[in-house]
Amino acid sequence: MNTEQFHASCRALIDDLKSVCADYGLGNDGNEFKIITQTFLYKFLNDKFAYELKQIDPTIAEAESWETYVKAMSEEDYDFVLMQLGGDTAKLYPRHFLSVLNARQNEEKDEEKGTLPFHQTFDDTLLDIANVNTDIFSVMAGGGEKIRLFEPIVTSYITDPSDRDNFARAIINKLIQFSFEPIFQEKFDFFSSLFEYLIKDYNSDSGGKYAEYYTPHAVAKIMASILAPEEKQDVTCYDPSAGSGTLLMNLAHALGERNCSIYSQDISQKSSSLLRLNLILNNLVSSIPNVIKGNTILSPYPFHTKIEGAPEQFDYIVSNPPFKLDFSDWQPDLNTEANKGRFFAGIPNILKKDKDKMAIYQLFTQHIIHSLSETGKAAIVLPTGFLTAQSGLDKKIRQKLVDEKIISGVVSMPSNIFASTGTNVSIIFLDKAHASDKVVLIDASKLGETIKDGKNQKTVLTTAEEEQISSTFLNPEPVDEFAVTPTFAELKEKNYSFSAGQYFEVKIEYTDITPQEFQTKLSGHQAKLEEMFEESETLKKSILGELEKLNYEG
Repeated sequence: MNTEQFHASCRALIDDLKSVCADYGLGNDGNEFKIITQTFLYKFLNDKFAYELKQIDPTIAEAESWETYVKAMSEEDYDFVLMQLGGDTAKLYPRHFLSVLNARQNEEKDEEKGTLPFHQTFDDTLLDIANVNTDIFSVMAGGGEKIRLFEPIVTSYITDPSDRDNFARAIINKLIQFSFEPIFQEKFDFFSSLFEYLIKDYNSDSGGKYAEYYTPHAVAKIMASILAPEEKQDVTCYDPSAGSGTLLMNLAHALGERNCSIYSQDISQKSSSLLRLNLILNNLVSSIPNVIKGNTILSPYPFHTKIEGAPEQFDYIVSNPPFKLDFSDWQPDLNTEANKGRFFAGIPNILKKDKDKMAIYQLFTQHIIHSLSETGKAAIVLPTGFLTAQSGLDKKIRQKLVDEKIISGVVSMPSNIFASTGTNVSIIFLDKAHASDKVVLIDASKLGETIKDGKNQKTVLTTAEEEQISSTFLNPEPVDEFAVTPTFAELKEKNYSFSAGQYFEVKIEYTDITPQEFQTKLSGHQAKLEEMFEESETLKKSILGELEKLNYEG
C-alpha cells in the first residue's frame, strides 16, 4: 500500500469513527472531538508500541502473533523490553492491547467473575494507559496540575447507559480493522495533512471568546522556511498562542525534530490537547511536558511554572496570536512593575464599548519581543493595519523594532488566506542578531488562487509561490511590484512604515515622438472632442424638447 492509499484508508477510519458518534447521537456534539481524538490516539499508540517492539526484538516480529508472544514473556523479560523503548512510545502492558480489549467486548457485568460492563472496561483501559504514562504524556495546567493523556470515562458522553456497551463495541470494531504499522517510517509531511483532516471539524473560529484559529499550512511553511532555512542543533522553540501546533510542527520539521525542544502555551484546553496529539504523531513526545495550558499574557510560561531548566528566553518564536479579544476583566492586573519591561510600549486601554475589539495582538507582540534570546528569531502573524498605523501602540512597537534593528522583514499575504476571517494579514520577521542595514518588504497580496471553502472564499498559494516568497526573502533583491529592500534610515523617513507599496518606485513611461507626430495626435484629440461636444448639444436639445411636451393632468 502506497502512502496515498494509506492516507485514504486513514481518512476513512476517521470518517467511520465520526459516523459511530453520529449513530449514537454525538454528531456535532461538543464532546465528539474528545471521543474521536482519544480513540484515534489509543489505536495509534497500540500500533506504535507494536512497531517499536518488533524493531527491538526480531523474534517478536517473526512470531505468528506478536501479542501472544509478548504475553508469554516473564515479567522480567517484558520490563527489559520496555526499558529499550524510545521516549516517543507509550509503555503498554498486555491488558492495554486493542486485541485483548476486542476479545472482551462480549463480557457483561458479573460480580462473581469480577467482570465489568464492557464500556467500563474500555474506559478503564484508557485511563490505565494514561496513569502508566503520566510523567511523559501529561500536559501541564497553569496551576501545576497535570492533564493526563485520556480523559475520564469516554463512554459517559452517551447519555443512555443502555447504549454505552454497544457504543464501545462499535468503536473497537472500527479500530481493530485498521493498522498504522505500515506507515511509521513516514515523517512530518505525511502526518501534518492527516492531523489537519482529523481535527478539521473541531478547530475553528466558532468556539466563542477563546476561539482557535487554524493557521493555514502555507503560512506555516513560509514562516518556517524563512526562519530556519537549514537545520540547527540544540535550540529552543516557543509559541505563546500555540493552538493545535501547526506553526511549531513546521518549525521543528525545518530545524530537525531531534534538534529542538518545544515550549508552548495556550489558554484553551482543547488546543493543548490537540497540540499533544500533534506532538505524538510527529515523534516530539519529549516536548509534551513543556505544553502549558494557561493565560500567556496574564501568567506567562515559564515564569509561573517550576519545570527545571525551562528557559525564560527562546531561540525561535512563532505565533499567530488572537487579534482582538475582550480582556477587560484582567487588564488591570497587567499594570505591575514586573510587566513594565515586558510591555514596553504600553497596555491597551479598556474600551467603553465593543470591548471584544481590544487589540490583544499588541500584548502578544511585545511579549514575544521580550521573550527572544539575544540571538533569537521570530515570525508573527499580525493584521496588516499594524504595518502603517501612525499612532498608538502599533507605532511605538515598530519604532523599537527599527531603532534597535530587530525587524528583518515583512511579508504581506493575499486577502482571504484565512478562510475564517476577512482580516488582511502580514507576517513580520524579527532577528535580534540582524547584521544587515536593510530589511526585506514583500507584497505577496497579488499571489494565489481564490477557491470556495465552505461558505467562505479562501486564497490558496501554489508550492512555487510559497518558494518564491521564501527565496526572495532569503536572497533579498528588489523585484518590481513585489519586493523592496529599504534601509533602516529609509524606514524612519517613511514614518516607520512596514508596507512594501510605500517604497516601490513610481514609474512614468515616456515615449519619444517627433513634433509632427505630436501635432497629429493633438489634432486627433481636438477633432474627437469637437465631435463629442456636438453630440452633447444635440442630446441637450432633444431632452429639453421632450420636457416641453409633458403636461400635468389632474
